[in-house]
Amino acid sequence: MSKTYPTQETKERALLVGIQSPASLFPVDDCLEELALLADTAGVDVILTVKQTLKHIDAGTYIGKGKVQEIADKVVENKIQVVIFDDDLSPAQTKNLEKSIQCKIIDRSALILDIFAKRARTREAKTQVELAQLQYLLPRLTRIWTHLERQAGGGVFTKGPGETQLETDRRLVGQRIAVLKEELKKIESQRKTQRASRDGIFKVALVGYTNVGKSTLLNTLSDAGVFVENRLFATLDATSRKVFLNKDYECIITDTVGFIRKLPHDLVASFRSTLEEVHESDILLHVVDLSNHLFDEQMETVQTVLAELKASEKPTIIVFNKVDRITDDTLLTQMKKRFPGSIYISAARRIGIDKLKNALIAQLQNDYVVRTIKMDASDGKLYSMIRHLTEILHESHKETRLTIKFRARKEDAEKIERYQQKYKDRDKISSTA
Repeated sequence: MSKTYPTQETKERALLVGIQSPASLFPVDDCLEELALLADTAGVDVILTVKQTLKHIDAGTYIGKGKVQEIADKVVENKIQVVIFDDDLSPAQTKNLEKSIQCKIIDRSALILDIFAKRARTREAKTQVELAQLQYLLPRLTRIWTHLERQAGGGVFTKGPGETQLETDRRLVGQRIAVLKEELKKIESQRKTQRASRDGIFKVALVGYTNVGKSTLLNTLSDAGVFVENRLFATLDATSRKVFLNKDYECIITDTVGFIRKLPHDLVASFRSTLEEVHESDILLHVVDLSNHLFDEQMETVQTVLAELKASEKPTIIVFNKVDRITDDTLLTQMKKRFPGSIYISAARRIGIDKLKNALIAQLQNDYVVRTIKMDASDGKLYSMIRHLTEILHESHKETRLTIKFRARKEDAEKIERYQQKYKDRDKISSTA
């Protein structure tokens, strides 16, 4: 069969395949709808979708020979250039499918990795994505070198060039993976230094499904200028900005990469350093697109990823976004009963932003205290402790004495007080009225 390859002016024509099985966690129609959005983000033109109900996944082709032939016929008839499966395929399944269908075959993980590769902008994001891609590629290298297969038969000179090339490639990929992991360790060390510089400041992390409006919310709160687009995974990089909640309170808000169902494991592992911002936060803002009919399933997916990151117990405020698109008041009433304490906003139209800020101030006041300390200017250890653990609001110097007003977590303020009581027994910290 002759193949038609896309030019820069044309998009690849794609056929999507979804399976409904007893193991499926989501309806196949919903999965295919999301897969189509992913394909659009990747720059692919979806021509057809095929779905099948299976009791058991076929080990060789995932979908069975009959469905394989049906797809092969549709590929020829509609000049399809790529077939995208909503689930992950084994290397053997991909090889068998490409042989039978005579078309490029990719799975959901490969599609998401391709999107991440196109969207990565910073050194960290590019490193994380390349690592995930290589870890995905490594067990699939045998398929790439099918034109150099090992020679058959016994005796001498039976080790063909395919195996030699395969071994070489595996070694090179393995070496590159090791280099990238070391690079990410350095980046993580730098991130730890950055996070340490923010000790004593109330930290908020925006989490949520992809394309729910997290970046728009950060822009609304801080004028951050984060890139916003109505597509999945418009931004990959964690962006932190200082936000003034009112004249007395401020915080650091970080926009994290969006989650999605069936997020590739290698990608979660590679982005762990970025997602560490979730661990370091004092509170999470779980942003939900209330106008999306799948918002319940999306919330479950976010909770699953947070559990994998061991961050599901973090204090969390649920922020329902895009309420300007809701015409059913009954839905809002139901959600307020289901999720007491939740906030309802439109980040794009600045609806409910003051309520959100007030909720953050209430949480900040609950977790943080303001204290004033008078100390000897020569006490370097105490001064270093204050600089490291608190946010200094005011500092004045008179002769050999320092007066410092700071905001800190309750436990950190108590740690400073215990130090002063133990070693100085004077200059006790006094509460600010």
